This record gives sequence, C-alpha cells and structure tokens, in this order.
Amino acid sequence: MSDQDDNETQGVVFGVLAGVIFGVIALVAGVALWATNQSSAQPAAVAVAVEEEIVPVGDALVKVFFDVDVATLTAVDSDGVVVKTIEVLKLQPRAIVLLSGFHDPSGDAAHNAELARARAEAVRAALVAGGVPPEKVKLRKPESTQGSGAPEEARRVEVRVQ
Repeated sequence: MSDQDDNETQGVVFGVLAGVIFGVIALVAGVALWATNQSSAQPAAVAVAVEEEIVPVGDALVKVFFDVDVATLTAVDSDGVVVKTIEVLKLQPRAIVLLSGFHDPSGDAAHNAELARARAEAVRAALVAGGVPPEKVKLRKPESTQGSGAPEEARRVEVRVQ
C-alpha cells in the first residue's frame, strides 16, 4: 500500500468516526431536550387539574367576611378561623382545608377575582401561621356571588375541612 492509500483510508475512518460522534452528541442532546420539555409541561397540567378537581363538600365550617375592597383579616377573625379549623383537623387528620374566595358581580371582574383570591390567601396565611400544614390548605378559583342577599355575603372566604 502506498502513503496515498493510507491517507485516504485514514481520512475515511476519521470521517466515519466524526460522523458517529456527531450523531451520538445530537441524539443525547435531543433526548435531554425532550425530557426537559416533558418534565416541565407535566407539573403545570397536574397543578391545574388538582385545583379544578377539588369540589366543595357540605356546608362551610367558617365564613370570613371582609370590608369593601379589603383583603386583610382582623385578629379576631384570624384566631377564630384557626381554632375551629385545627379542632376539626384533629378529628379528621387526613382531611384538607379548602378555601373559596367570593366576590360580587358588580365592578371590574378582574379586580374582583384578584381581591377574592387575595382574601383566600390571607385566610391561608393565618391558617399556616396558626399551625395548619401548608400542604393541607388548597385554594379554589375565585367565585362570583349571584342573586340577592346581604352585601357582605359577596365579600367572604368559606373554609371547609373535607
């Protein structure tokens, strides 16, 4: 064999080897990208499904009422909610605490929904600060109160232990 034949053979071997290495790197990168997309998409779908699947059962344990355009709890409301909720959780240790924030249909819908959520989050914060494990407290999508009734009925958070 001549030097030229050896150089051609080496060139073919290096070309094939480079092609195989490039193919393996592309395959690994593709699999890693696919796995990342799968893992990041799945929890979001699960989180949405969990929140929508929780349906209130029975009457509310406690209703917390708020002033107009206010999302802060009074100390009295906070203490009462925490005490009653913890009493029931002691009897039902596997239960969850479901919070539903309400608003009336008048005014800006986006502002009202955010206010209802902020009220529910204020109740959640009081429960967690009072000793309720955070993983046991679930929030529902804000709800609009329909029909007639006392105005404060629209400005409430309902607490259920179920």
